[in-house]
Amino acid sequence: MKREMGLIGLMFVAVSAVLGSGWLFAPLLASEQAGPAAIIAWGIGGIAMLLIALTFAEISAMLPVPGGIARVPQFSHGNVVAMAMGWSAWIGYNTTAPIEVEAMLRYLAPHLGWISGDMSDWPTLLLAAGFLALFTLINAVGVQFFSRVNSALTWVKIAIPLVIIVTLMWARFDTANFSSAGGFSPYGLHGIFAAVSTGGIIFSFIGFRHVIDMAGEVHRPGVTVPLALILSVVICFVIYGSLQLAFVGAMPSDMLSNGWNGLLSNAQLGPIEAIATSLGLLWLVSLLNVGAVLGPFGGGLVATGSNARLAYALSRNGFFPKILTRLSKRRIPLLALLVNFVFSTLVFLLMPFQEIVQLNSSAIVLSFVVGPVTVVALRRLLPDQPRPLRLPALMWIAAPAFVVATLIIYWSGWDTLWRLGLALLAGLVLFLIHARLRSPGKLDFREATWLVPYFAGIGIFSYLGTFGGKGILPFGWDIAAITVFSLAVFVLAIACRLPAERCAEQIKGLKSIRSRPEKPA
Repeated sequence: MKREMGLIGLMFVAVSAVLGSGWLFAPLLASEQAGPAAIIAWGIGGIAMLLIALTFAEISAMLPVPGGIARVPQFSHGNVVAMAMGWSAWIGYNTTAPIEVEAMLRYLAPHLGWISGDMSDWPTLLLAAGFLALFTLINAVGVQFFSRVNSALTWVKIAIPLVIIVTLMWARFDTANFSSAGGFSPYGLHGIFAAVSTGGIIFSFIGFRHVIDMAGEVHRPGVTVPLALILSVVICFVIYGSLQLAFVGAMPSDMLSNGWNGLLSNAQLGPIEAIATSLGLLWLVSLLNVGAVLGPFGGGLVATGSNARLAYALSRNGFFPKILTRLSKRRIPLLALLVNFVFSTLVFLLMPFQEIVQLNSSAIVLSFVVGPVTVVALRRLLPDQPRPLRLPALMWIAAPAFVVATLIIYWSGWDTLWRLGLALLAGLVLFLIHARLRSPGKLDFREATWLVPYFAGIGIFSYLGTFGGKGILPFGWDIAAITVFSLAVFVLAIACRLPAERCAEQIKGLKSIRSRPEKPA
């Protein structure tokens, strides 16, 4: 693929994805779960994502390959782990663009008389498919064109929330709101942790992953990729944290009459519009109209391009048909783009919006657990490999990152996790069928043995726990038990790494791929 993207372009890929539709509703959703303590939840979410991003930063700087979420575990743990994590990410990625389009259409519906905003309505569904097709077309033109379009959008997407933050703080900032309706933290730690996972915080932050997937198309990846990952998380944390602070401070007292978990708004453009209307800031409502369209549009555009690289990587791994590795004359995985367009369109027909959001976050965060495991395994498998970025005190970063990723999955709740389990089971069946028909060679089942206790343990904890489970395992004890469990699995996963010679084969194969041109589609 062509390395045509620089630091600003790559960083804005992540920023655009993070500032998709999340900033429109996440402050409300987080407040409903945690009250004013949602600000702490944003801090926890930002630190959690930064820890995970740092582990991928070292790997992606050393091995800048397209679709890194799926390709990275191939080098350290072989094809079975790469299949499981790549499939999980692909499931999540295919729901991202539909989420952004549906959010955008809910804002457009009041201004377009011929759509309802409901996906059961055919005009709305056709317009949604049209937006997905537009995302596909822009990505198909080439990575440089995509980067320019996305960068232009992102400057506007950054400016709009900043204007909203400053305006709300200037117009009304009532410090009494931070101690009303039950105090600063009305639902305690349970509410804060719930806000991190199900309150839209993790859904908002996980857009940083697109940097990893686009790493095969950037200049100087050893410097560009780590900087883009870290800067994008920091920039978006500042914006989201400030927006949450402004939202709580500017909230009219009557919105708190039913408590924090009873925050309701009949405004068409959501909670921020309700506050702007109560302040008489009609021009701010008009600005929200613009942001409500541009934000999700940019997020869907980035997700579509990133998902094509993921499908390309899964094809490289031997899970998807090899035809998806073919590039167009513009060096874009066009066939992967088209396949993903079909599946993303089907998502509108098969799943309700709330379930799409929950599955999206859990499926993608599950794929993140390979970052902490792989970065440590590759340190031991490739100790002499040049590393543009070498994390200090690696175990003190990787181990907490693995625990945090596991906790976020657990906080997603039992209803989401059993659906994710079915999706993973379907992926395993497809993988085994494909392996039997194609005979791809050695299947690395030994290296994947750690996934068995990991998946089983998360399922058991979730079923017994207090996040949508039976409540048998009390809150607090569940966090402690999962922390110990995660650390044990983390050690096991590192021990299950590939033999050094198998890792060398994977790296050799990567170099041979880089050295020959792709056959155009």
